[in-house]
Amino acid sequence: MALKLEVEHLHKQFGDLPVLQDINLSIDSGAFISVVGPSGCGKTTFLRIVAGLEPATSGALRIDGKPLAGPGGNRGFVFQNDSLLPWRTVLANALIGPEVAGRVGEKERKRTLDLLRLVGLGGFEHYFPRQLSGGMRQRVNLARALAIDPEVLLMDEPFAALDAQTREIMQTELLRIWEQGRKTVLFVTHQIDEAVFLSDRVLVFARRPGRLQESVEIALPRPRELSIKRTPEFIAYVDHIWKLIEHDVRLAVIEEHV
Repeated sequence: MALKLEVEHLHKQFGDLPVLQDINLSIDSGAFISVVGPSGCGKTTFLRIVAGLEPATSGALRIDGKPLAGPGGNRGFVFQNDSLLPWRTVLANALIGPEVAGRVGEKERKRTLDLLRLVGLGGFEHYFPRQLSGGMRQRVNLARALAIDPEVLLMDEPFAALDAQTREIMQTELLRIWEQGRKTVLFVTHQIDEAVFLSDRVLVFARRPGRLQESVEIALPRPRELSIKRTPEFIAYVDHIWKLIEHDVRLAVIEEHV
């Protein structure tokens, strides 16, 4: 399988504060990769660097062998908060990416309507954000990222604000959508079970400065149903990853409350 994303000796500092230290990894085209770790370990900063929204202090990043230089249409970003424009309809919100790129014609409009159907929002294209539930708003957020047809989809805790039941449904929906398009996905989450359920591989970051502690291959069969979360194999993966970060998580929680 061809390499899609390469990261070599990535470092990031904010002033005197080291945030990421010597991150090295390779991600295959079409892979679903999650990043977990304690609060403050640089997960979101790492995602923002890959997106081109934040410069690295040093190191190299490449997509398809080409160096990354700032934001680009080959990457789509799904934020934790949907940040939909309240005065625009579902369709108009989803079309923002193509609009910015200067290519909104009948072809883009039809493709975006197809994407809204893909994410389960067929028939809602003329609704406004205030008329949607939290889960539906995140579906618009996902369709908006997919509308630019990115090669790499970057997702920063996109389901964090949802209730537990909606979150589980959105996990299965995301896998359904991913199976159809097989975009390369880099997914940041605090939820270990979410990472294991979704991913081919889970990158476990250590406490600040963020370092890649372990890359855990998830050898669970696909397609996956929610029932797989109750199997011994799934629970073993979750336990293994939790043991890797438990000490760092405890320290991070203590720091937050001092």
